[in-house]
Amino acid sequence: MKKLLLIVTNVGHYASGLDTGLWLSELTHIYHTAKEKNWNVTIASPKGGEVPIDPESLKPLVLDKVSKDYYESKDFMDELNHSKSLSEVQNESFDCVYLAGGHATMYDFPDNATLQSIVSHQYESGKIVSAICHGVGGLLNAKLSDGTYLINGKKLTGFDWFEESIARRKREVPFNLEASLKERDVIYDKAFIPMTSKVVVDGNLITGQNPFSSKEIAKVITRELEMR
Repeated sequence: MKKLLLIVTNVGHYASGLDTGLWLSELTHIYHTAKEKNWNVTIASPKGGEVPIDPESLKPLVLDKVSKDYYESKDFMDELNHSKSLSEVQNESFDCVYLAGGHATMYDFPDNATLQSIVSHQYESGKIVSAICHGVGGLLNAKLSDGTYLINGKKLTGFDWFEESIARRKREVPFNLEASLKERDVIYDKAFIPMTSKVVVDGNLITGQNPFSSKEIAKVITRELEMR
């Protein structure tokens, strides 16, 4: 049985006070796919406990049936709001570690030493490291045992700056994710059309560009896990 660690945010607001949180579909699709396979799934967050959901991700145009069903599931919401802390799972072994997105992750993912340790150990063990949308920011400062940045020279994707304009969040976000990734000398790839699905695989590193990549990245991760 495969074991997946799905990492989510604990942050519920931008610095301005505007609501943010987990982008729900970026968790539900990988969760749903793993559960269909009867794989073991652990939801964890930097602090553990409650996980705020971005209200933007609950709007009718973006809340698909899978996400809506989970949002209305008491069992799932109880599990989500009793997430384990990263320190609780730090020494466990997983087949895949997945960083779910939402703008909120820009606050509690990039500088979290425990998250960096989990990601780096996972990657150097040859296991899958995956991230979607703003969750990719959690890879920014992860270093390998030789001191180099994990993503240096890697091909990947993540929420781009033009998409930030479309989302009307340029003035809210604490940094420019696309620019920060490029500062790490990554090979940055993105969809030709903004806000459409894009998934990039570079060895055991799998990244998705935006919420519209949620279904595809779940399929790609499943395919990669089943090949192992």
